[in-house]
Amino acid sequence: MKKSLDNKKILKWLATVFLIWRLGLEVGVLLGGKFLPQKGYLVPSVWANFDGIHYLWIAQNGYGLYQQAFFPLYPWLIRWLAGFIHNYLFSGLAISHLTFFASLYLLYRLLLFDFSEKFVRRVIILLLLFPTSFFFASFYSESLFFFLMIAAFYFARKGKWLVAGIFGALASATRVVGIFLLPALLVEWWEQKKIQNPKARFAGFLRNTKIQNDNLKFRILQVFSIFLTPLGLIFYMRYLAVHWGDPLLFAHVQEHFGAQRTGGKIILLYQVFWRYFKMILTTKPDPLYFVVWLELLTAIGFLALLIWGYFQKIRLSWLIFGILAYLLPTLSGTFSSLPRYVLVIFPGFVGLGLLTEKYRWGKILYLIFAILLLISTAFFTRGYWLA
Repeated sequence: MKKSLDNKKILKWLATVFLIWRLGLEVGVLLGGKFLPQKGYLVPSVWANFDGIHYLWIAQNGYGLYQQAFFPLYPWLIRWLAGFIHNYLFSGLAISHLTFFASLYLLYRLLLFDFSEKFVRRVIILLLLFPTSFFFASFYSESLFFFLMIAAFYFARKGKWLVAGIFGALASATRVVGIFLLPALLVEWWEQKKIQNPKARFAGFLRNTKIQNDNLKFRILQVFSIFLTPLGLIFYMRYLAVHWGDPLLFAHVQEHFGAQRTGGKIILLYQVFWRYFKMILTTKPDPLYFVVWLELLTAIGFLALLIWGYFQKIRLSWLIFGILAYLLPTLSGTFSSLPRYVLVIFPGFVGLGLLTEKYRWGKILYLIFAILLLISTAFFTRGYWLA
């Protein structure tokens, strides 16, 4: 790990930027209330509309019609906390805020293994200013998943594979892309254990030689710990099979959420890009036109950042997770919600940090992101769909 500040200074800096970010979101709320007409359902809170309504319902009443698309850990935690404080809305927002702050701390520590303090702070600022980062403060599962995912990578990097596997299992019970932590953590394990001579790797593994003096039994236990990761998804699939007779119901109900999603048919990435280029040429300028552009630019931008990250030697385990988490939602035939989904693809933000560091236009990007974040927050909190 690079030379770092002590925990007190790290937490002080994170608390400062977190508070500035959160106050900035409230500025967006005020701007929306002043300049935008209300659209849609804003009760019980401007921070709990769209998917937030579903999470709130599940936490209070259990799963309703088509709500199986929303994975269970976040609403279950809300129900548990609400049992103590007797307020479901506050419970969900508290979980989102606390887990997001914790994830920023773990991300800071994780990146310090490979990068300088200055660069780590650049990445975190880019994440906070990203135009859809307001979802981290919303009644959504993004913050919880981000925390669990970063924790899995962090403890894997420290060689604590059982802890990493447990966090991976919790992540796969929060979002379906949590399952991609399995190949990512396996690659991380191999990168940490591999030996220099490729021809001797397999023989060395079996003979208990040249791999950091680990014994075979201990290595098997480490790999077994990583394979805890899919348990969250497996348990949820079992729950769906028992109650509704379809272990893949979370995928099959997707078509009921609009945006021309497919519930079973796979659409390739180039087909989705072609569809969006046609929409750009045919959609009339209105709030929907802004969303189409936001989705398309996010899709192009993050694909480019992940490719750039590969050539910049970002850790392979991070890139594997990032690429798979990027591709999965596009297979439904749309980039709808992608500006929100990419929030957890932290290797994309690392790539963006490297890009701005190399070409020295980071401050301009900060300004552009900040303006777009205010606009996006204003629209979202007035009931306009963004992601």
